[in-house]
Amino acid sequence: MKNFEFHNPTKIVFGADTVAKLSKLVPETARVLILYGGASAEKTGTLAEVRSALGNRTVQEFGGIEPNPSYETLMRAVEQVRREKLDFLLAVGGGSVIDGTKFVAAAALYAGEPWEIAERGGANIKQALPFGTVLTLPATGSEMNAGSVITKKATHAKLAFHSTLVYPQFSILDPRKTFTLPVSQVANGLVDAFVHTTEQYLTYPAQARVQDRFAEGLLQTLVDIAPTAIDTPDDYDTRANLMWTATLALNGLIGAGVPQDWATHMIGHELTALYDIDHARTLALVLPALLDVQREPKRAKLLQFGERVWNITSGSDDERIDAAIARTRAFFEGLGIPTRLSAYALGQDAVEAVLKQLEAHGMTALGEHRDIDLARSRRILEAAL
Repeated sequence: MKNFEFHNPTKIVFGADTVAKLSKLVPETARVLILYGGASAEKTGTLAEVRSALGNRTVQEFGGIEPNPSYETLMRAVEQVRREKLDFLLAVGGGSVIDGTKFVAAAALYAGEPWEIAERGGANIKQALPFGTVLTLPATGSEMNAGSVITKKATHAKLAFHSTLVYPQFSILDPRKTFTLPVSQVANGLVDAFVHTTEQYLTYPAQARVQDRFAEGLLQTLVDIAPTAIDTPDDYDTRANLMWTATLALNGLIGAGVPQDWATHMIGHELTALYDIDHARTLALVLPALLDVQREPKRAKLLQFGERVWNITSGSDDERIDAAIARTRAFFEGLGIPTRLSAYALGQDAVEAVLKQLEAHGMTALGEHRDIDLARSRRILEAAL
């Protein structure tokens, strides 16, 4: 196991009827900006609950944050924060809204061109506004981590940044807020959490037994609950387990002291930026192909993954790896999420376009061994056709 430091300052408030606790969590003197996405937060009554809990505080709102939050949209929120001298942000939504709020929190106090925050991966963040979240879509884990991904539409750039200054102060997780989600979003959340886990698990052995077993438990949980999560939207216990699993998949715990990959995400980000495919769906496109191309450096963990997550114990090593990858692909497809670029009418032209973007963004040495160069990215993308 590698040396590591682990600290996560986000307070989690989990369970039914917890939105009302905003009255205690947000400072009484705060000048609050509520940030959200589309109309669903209003239609479901969540925004009304939030407004009620905030009481007599000064409150303004900013809606319209996209599923892949754009720099252009978020800068309008930054301008509102600065103009109205707002000092506390509250994200109401899923990972995209929370990612966007992290950017606004940092950008509002940044003296230079705010896109530099993304370009430098967050290394230049010196201060950020405090914020909390009310999670409505379990998927990204952004409610309990210090990472964010935003897109600049003008250049088709989708970049990630991290900073300990953009951990949420608190996150409210009420599983009932997921009951009205469209099936497609629930499926996306299952895939997102699954791939977040594999990015930190399917690398090479690091004698990190606790992290391995924890990751395997999360993966098994997602596989076990997926049918009910899709078919029975008001099953509280299932949605509670989905919500908590997605949070634990990317709050830093299973990644502590272990090698991490993230190549699936980097390639997937380019597919989203170029073709506006949902983030989770790009992960489903890339992961099975990547595992096949990377089967040699990942051999030991792929065999472990097959045995412990999919109960694959018979056949040669290569047959067991083939079966583990096939089961992963079938899991995604069973959720209604394609694993081939052709499902989106994308072919060789898309491969070339993604490679061009990877090169432009310096993504030429990806993976836990930094061995996924452009040639290997080409193999992965062509294997996903």
